[in-house]
Parts: sequence; structure tokens; C-alpha cells
Amino acid sequence: MADFSTRSLNGPPKTSIWHRRLWGLRFIFHPLETLEARTQAYGDDYRLSQPDAKAALVYFSSPEALEALFTAKPEQLSAGRANQILQALIGEQGLVLLEGEAHQRQRQLLMPPFHGDRMRSYAHVIQSITTQVMSPWTVGTTFAVRPAMQSISLQVILKAVFGLNAGSRYERLRQALSQMLDGFGSPISAMLLFYPFLQKDWGAWSPWGRFLRLRQQVDTLLYAEIADRHRHSDANRTDILALLMAARDSEGQPLSDVELRDELMTLLFAGHETTASALAWALYWITFLPDVYTQLLSEIDALKTTAEPDPTTIARLPYLNAVCQETLRLYPIAISAFPRVVKQPVTLAGYDLAAGTVIMPSIYLAHHRAAAYPEPKRFRPERFLERQFSPYEYLPFGGGDRRCIGSAFALFEMKLVLFQLLSNLELRLVNTKPVRPLRRGLTVAPSDQLRLQVTRSRRSAVSDLATHH
Repeated sequence: MADFSTRSLNGPPKTSIWHRRLWGLRFIFHPLETLEARTQAYGDDYRLSQPDAKAALVYFSSPEALEALFTAKPEQLSAGRANQILQALIGEQGLVLLEGEAHQRQRQLLMPPFHGDRMRSYAHVIQSITTQVMSPWTVGTTFAVRPAMQSISLQVILKAVFGLNAGSRYERLRQALSQMLDGFGSPISAMLLFYPFLQKDWGAWSPWGRFLRLRQQVDTLLYAEIADRHRHSDANRTDILALLMAARDSEGQPLSDVELRDELMTLLFAGHETTASALAWALYWITFLPDVYTQLLSEIDALKTTAEPDPTTIARLPYLNAVCQETLRLYPIAISAFPRVVKQPVTLAGYDLAAGTVIMPSIYLAHHRAAAYPEPKRFRPERFLERQFSPYEYLPFGGGDRRCIGSAFALFEMKLVLFQLLSNLELRLVNTKPVRPLRRGLTVAPSDQLRLQVTRSRRSAVSDLATHH
């Protein structure tokens, strides 16, 4: 790590609480513009005053500061404490809200299903759901991209994670979860998450009241599924819920039903909207930039001519991987990693930070540093073929001991879905105007105005090519 003498953080002068609240609203409605305005004014690492808190808020995006943050000792920083905004969504026992030994125990129990052979076993689920969603799309069909990708990612979670197959419970859970997530789908509704005083139950017609009733429906369905699994255990099941129910910690203890429910909700919120938005952005850039589309199709078709490609081989395609990485660089779905709270006075990257300071690791700003990424606003997958970036320059899944455990699964899903779509359909943008990112809850996504049209079926063309060769 680089050696620094103590230095000060730049930031705006102290202003009235109302001024700071206006900046807070600006961040909710225009998050990326707000971040860029601040970093242009104050640099990579800067300090803000929070509207209703005594402690300062510090943004880190330089590699040196991020490295110091992600390698700091656990006794210096708290991560779970800063994530209370998520408690209403995922519960108190979810991985992201836990600290210390409880966090380590849960993380160790959750890691195995997301790696190696376990993860590859979900390839068929991802491919068949993608095929099912795109099967009605004939030549001339126009579709809204993000909702279509959201349908795929939600069904993947219900089948691969929750282990549900088509039926009454599957359908009720799909509808309730979709409605609950869409309840935070605009900047105005996202304010419910950022301002606890708005979280008032004024009946089923009120936004928070509606959310609470939908959450209760989801809980009832999840606990019913967990109870059924206890009654009818099946050692042959490979879904993530089954693996979590079979897991035991170092003392031989299983996860409680509440812990299981909270982890399922954590995986849902971490892997549903995020993957859907990433897929929508990838399809936008692929169809917006003809050179990218041509190069990607060339790589896909070269693989398709050999035989029915193995999912692991698909996941290793260099240009497809670079397209996914550049998608997650340019508009990272989580614009910040999990915040940390300073437990005791500490010096990180040369900055003296008081106890109570909240540190926000900015993924978006780190990914837009011209020093690491020349022409940072340009979508250019080749950057990931030309050089390797450090985990403090490129961090779409966060960093340190809070790095997303489902990162490999998310990338695997992205690659298989894109391969399946582009192998079978030729697509074009309906409107070629640049698409702007909009806030959806805690994430940023393309608007539902992003629409694609099927211009040709490639199913027969690719199979003819394979036969010919």
C-alpha cells in the first residue's frame, strides 16, 4: 500500500440543513450527475456533511483509498451497521446486516453453492428460462428490454435459488415479488428507502402499507416452502435453498428458518434487479454499437459451428466476457459498495477519520477515473482484453469481506443469457437516441423506453452453418 503523510479531505463548506437536504434529493433523482459534480469539485476522495447526522460522510474512489478501506481490520470499521436502509427489505439476519462472527459464519455457509460444479449445474435452468421467454418473439416483435430481462432473472432465482417449479406457490411468489420490487421502481418511490419518516402504514392504499402487505404475502409463501422442505427432505435437490438447509456451521448447527428466509430475500434483492439491469445495459450497448455487435456475433458463431457449446466454454469466451465487464464498468448497477462506519479514530490512506464517520466506497466514480480508463464515458470492451485492472480500480461487486458472494453466478447468468439471445435472434434498437440511466430503488437501470425489435431469426441460420461445417 502507498505511504501517505496525513492529509485533509476536500468538501463543500458547511451549509444549512435545508441545503444539504436539497442535495440529498438531487442524489435520489440524479445520482450519477450528483456524484460527478462533487468529484469534479473536490477530487477522488471527499467529505460531505449529512443532512440529519452529526457524523461526516466520506466518499472514496481512488485506488489507494479503496485499498486501505477494503484491507482495514474488522475492529476498525463496521459494515453491517451502515446497511440499516436494507433491514425492511431483507430482515435482520441477512448477510449484509450481520457483523463479526455472525457475518463470517453466514458467509461460509452461503459460499459453496455459488462456486464450481454447483454453479454449473444451474446452466440448464438459465438457458431453458431464456429460451422460454424469447420463444414468442417472432420477426417483427418489439419488446421492452428491462422487463423482459427482469422476467428471466426472477425466474432463475425462483428455480435455481428457491428451488420452485411451475405451480401455484411459484406463480403467487412470482407475482408478489414482482409487485414488491416494482414498488421501488421510480425515484419518488425510492424515497421510501432513504427517508424512514415516510415508512408509515396508512393502509393498503399507501405506498409503505402496500409494501408491508406484499412482504407479508412473500413471507407466508417462503415459510410454507421451508416447512414443506423440513417435512419432505430430499438429498438429491441442488437448488440453493436445499443446500443452505443442509449446511452446518463449525458447531454442527443449521440455519434457523428466520435466517433462511432472510438469506433468500438477500439473494433475491442482490441478484434480481441487478442482473436484469446489467443484461438490459449489455443489450443496449451491443445493439447501439455495430462494431461491438459484429465482433460478438463472430465469436458466438465460431463457437456454434463446432457442436452444441458447453456452458463453461461459453463463459470463457474472451470478447463476451469483456462486453460483460465493460457493461458493469460503465454503469455499475450498484453505484456504491456497502458503506463502512468508523468504530474508533483511524487513519486510512493518509486521512484521519473520526469515530462515527461513514465511508462510502464509490464504484461508479472508481470506474470513471480517466487515469485508469481513458475516455471513461465510451463503451470499449477492448480495455479488458488489453490489461488487467486491480480490485481497487474495477469493483462492480464491491470489495473486501463484503464482496458480493454471487458475483460468479451473476456473470455466468449474464453470459449464458446473452449467448442464447444473440445466437437465436438478430436484434435492433427501436429508438437510436442515447438511453439515460434512471434510479430504480438502490440501483440505476435503463428506462423501460429501451425497446428492441427482432429483425431476423438466427436459429436456422446457425444450425445450417453447423451442419455445413
